[in-house]
Amino acid sequence: QVQLVESGGGLAQPGGSLSLSCVASGSIRSIYAMAWYRQAPGKQRELVALITRGGSTNYADSGKGRFTISRDNAKNTVYLQMNSLQSEDTAVYYCNVDISVTSTVRNYWGQGTQVTVSS
Repeated sequence: QVQLVESGGGLAQPGGSLSLSCVASGSIRSIYAMAWYRQAPGKQRELVALITRGGSTNYADSGKGRFTISRDNAKNTVYLQMNSLQSEDTAVYYCNVDISVTSTVRNYWGQGTQVTVSS
């Protein structure tokens, strides 16, 4: 069994910052790519940022220069630092991780954490 638990969401003012964390636990053999997605009301879920096992990163245009994804492989944790938040960043944020329990790599989703940007 594998679980992803996110934390760090909440309310921020425009121009403010929030930091999200996602911890993977369970019978984990290896963790590969780790990513953050978000879904705003009435919109499709979209990729925010991704980090490979080797540390290479990729960002959606909406977050470039404002968001930073990082990971701590020893802690099975992925982070998302969000700065200069805008109302358009309001969404439920989900972590998404490729994990192998045996020899098969499967994709897992966290339960989501709400981020609201409002004055």
